[in-house]
Amino acid sequence: MNNSVGFIGVGNMGTAIIKGLAAQKLEVHGYDLDKAKLESLAKEVGLKPEASAKDVVRNCRYAILAVKPQHLASVVEGIAPELTPGHCLMSIAAGVTQDKLRSLSGGRCPVVRIMPNTAALVGAGVFALCFDDPSLDDERKNFVRAMHAPLGQVHELPEKLFDAFTSVAGCGPAYVFYVMDAIVEAGVNLGLPRAQSTQIVKALFSGSAKLAEESPLHLCELREMVSSPAGSTIRAIIHMDRTAVRGSIIDAVSEANDRNIELG
Repeated sequence: MNNSVGFIGVGNMGTAIIKGLAAQKLEVHGYDLDKAKLESLAKEVGLKPEASAKDVVRNCRYAILAVKPQHLASVVEGIAPELTPGHCLMSIAAGVTQDKLRSLSGGRCPVVRIMPNTAALVGAGVFALCFDDPSLDDERKNFVRAMHAPLGQVHELPEKLFDAFTSVAGCGPAYVFYVMDAIVEAGVNLGLPRAQSTQIVKALFSGSAKLAEESPLHLCELREMVSSPAGSTIRAIIHMDRTAVRGSIIDAVSEANDRNIELG
């Protein structure tokens, strides 16, 4: 069996990873109830459509479960008879533990948990990989590392930190877009045309992220650079501190973490 990669589910996240793998010239297969999406990916990136989830496992050494957590159990139980020790089963389903994956698959092959985020759609994702399964060999670990590296930043984490990673990075794009949208609304309130306010805020966030990435300064120091004494920025920052914006953000991420634990 060659190192072909098969996707069970080709939703937004599955599609993002598929496109990244296709760019690496890997052989990629896929199965989804949405046949039109399979056909589209076949034309766009050379995906090989499969007729069933079992066919994905029969034809691929690496199988990625890219289905909703509530559907994962029935999918894994359906493909379990096709799994062999030579396979590697990977899952991007939030909250589904490695023990659960091993139980559902009957322990027939090594399992890997993966947590991506939606920035993978533009090749700038943040991924967590969990290699806690003792049956994983170095060859398969290295292959999984290599297939994700071109898609963004990759972090290897123990499973005990996956809920924290999911709460920060997996959910994180939604937090960023929420704040971006609020600043756009603030601009509109101050008289900026909505389209222009949106354009300005997108540039603001992309530029600030680039500065944070490339500067040796701590985030607090970068904030202080903009906060002149008795100026407008420090007045806005003090207002956010007074109204506990920082605490609300920390609490929101904690709420996400609590929900991730519940899902698990």
